[in-house]
Amino acid sequence: MISDAVLNRTHNCGQLRESDLGAEVRLCGWVKSYRDHGGVIFVDLRDRYGITQVVFDTPEEGDDAGKAMYELADSLRNEWVISIAGVVRHRGEDRINPKLNTGQIEVVCTELTVLNESDTVPFGPDSFTSVAEETRLKYRYIDLRRPEMTRSMTLRHEITSAMRSVLNESGFVEVETPFLTKSTPEGARDFLVPSRMNQADFYALPQSPQLFKQILMVGGMDRYYQVVRCFRDEDLRADRQPEFTQLDLEMSFVTQADVMDITNKVLREVCKVAGKEFPDEVPIITYDEAMDKYGIDRPDIRFEMFLHDVSEIVSATDFKVFTGAIESGGVVKVLCAPGGAKFTRKEIDVYTAFVADYGARGLAWTKLEGGAFAGGVAKFLSPEVQQQLRDAVGAADGDILFFAAAGVDDVNKILAPLRVRVAEDIGLIAPDTYAWCWITEFPLVSYNAQQKRWDSLHHPFTMPAVEDMDQLTADPGAAKSLAYDIVCNGTEMGGGSIRIHDRKIQEKIFEILGIGPEEAEEKFGFLLDALRFGAPPHGGLALGLDRIVMEMVSAPSLRDVIAFPKTQRGTCPLTGAPAEVDDNQLAELDLKIIVPHKK
Repeated sequence: MISDAVLNRTHNCGQLRESDLGAEVRLCGWVKSYRDHGGVIFVDLRDRYGITQVVFDTPEEGDDAGKAMYELADSLRNEWVISIAGVVRHRGEDRINPKLNTGQIEVVCTELTVLNESDTVPFGPDSFTSVAEETRLKYRYIDLRRPEMTRSMTLRHEITSAMRSVLNESGFVEVETPFLTKSTPEGARDFLVPSRMNQADFYALPQSPQLFKQILMVGGMDRYYQVVRCFRDEDLRADRQPEFTQLDLEMSFVTQADVMDITNKVLREVCKVAGKEFPDEVPIITYDEAMDKYGIDRPDIRFEMFLHDVSEIVSATDFKVFTGAIESGGVVKVLCAPGGAKFTRKEIDVYTAFVADYGARGLAWTKLEGGAFAGGVAKFLSPEVQQQLRDAVGAADGDILFFAAAGVDDVNKILAPLRVRVAEDIGLIAPDTYAWCWITEFPLVSYNAQQKRWDSLHHPFTMPAVEDMDQLTADPGAAKSLAYDIVCNGTEMGGGSIRIHDRKIQEKIFEILGIGPEEAEEKFGFLLDALRFGAPPHGGLALGLDRIVMEMVSAPSLRDVIAFPKTQRGTCPLTGAPAEVDDNQLAELDLKIIVPHKK
């Protein structure tokens, strides 16, 4: 049995300093490493706070207790869990470790207790870079011992606490909303949960608390927030998980400027906690400007290398790729990369292959050298066109121009990622830089050509711009919305909108989206009913907590900032989820598997 005394830590493993010299202390933790230096044993003892060096000196002749402790210390292995008591002493000037906060001291052990042994671990916490991610996730409890994971989990907690503090001080009330709810179309597939008590009926896990927080506003809560889990059955990637966490908030009697202001306040505190800067004034960029200059509605504004529409200029050339696109109603845009004339043909071919992944059939280019364009499409550009291009894009000697010619959406899809890729390669992005911006004035709807109908660009509950109400009937595609996204370094960190609080407007939006009265009543009847009984004007926003933490620690994947994530196949190597269930469970739910599950 382990006595209470050996568990009563006086300090953690990252706490002791020179001011503690001579103190009698007790530490608990994991053996990070073990070294026998000819009669003196050194153990690096680790917990989530840091590392302390523990020393086992050779016992004096006749010291049986000391000899037994030394022999026990000699048996220690990595990842064993131990408790030690000892005295803090200085390491000596020639043995100070400047890489550790505890690097000036060590603890001379006087008592050692092994709390638990460990089998040889599949990988050491320090060797994770050479380990397959699926192995790391299967043994996540070992992976979590890494300092990087500890920092991510700790910072995640601190960021969440900071968010709550700001909102609590601003009069918000935290309210929980249901996980078992009704399936409503919100843009992604729902995870469905069969109901045992209501046979043949299903709950859905919420993609967001959107409708519930609007109901809370109708209920007079005025200012709501929630740190909430959300679920979407989507194909996964590095910045997407089937279950994710967001800070959700909603406010009554507000404009979009009010929502943006409180969000800025939250993010300013988040960045303060993470040791990052947040601007005093966040730039506001309209959707149209973002698409025109950056080709994307989540622009990376850390550098000023813009896209330029040069359709009018190159329409006078004989290059059929350009003229054909323009005649078909498309555009020609160009990206001017400063200093890019140094790119070799092999490097340009790499960019050509890169944009092929985004649908490009090729990549037209030319370099500006010695006052004239050379290489690539230069032979199709007359001196007059060359001068006009130089003036339009601000090109100088040593630059390279990359062109894309197609429909405007396709051109933007090609050049937007190329812009970031080239900027990284030529060193335009300063390390540890955070550039935030708001994107506003989004279109209300976009046309789905495949299904020949309008889709909401955000969601069906977004308020149209007041000045565009007439467009709802005349030309829905021309109507703007009161939606807004917050973007950092080219990643959307959150988004929201002013909501529709008038039932007639909501019914009109459903009509535009092809949702008839019966379908609207079936799927959204409880919201439509609520809008009949004094719904206040309201708006809100959701911030992706996982993405924010990912950005703050510069992690390559959301899986590095979530304690127990899923793989890209949506599986959990740790628990084996998802898994088959037995026939009795299926029978209780009145379900039967028709097609056998293939693993």
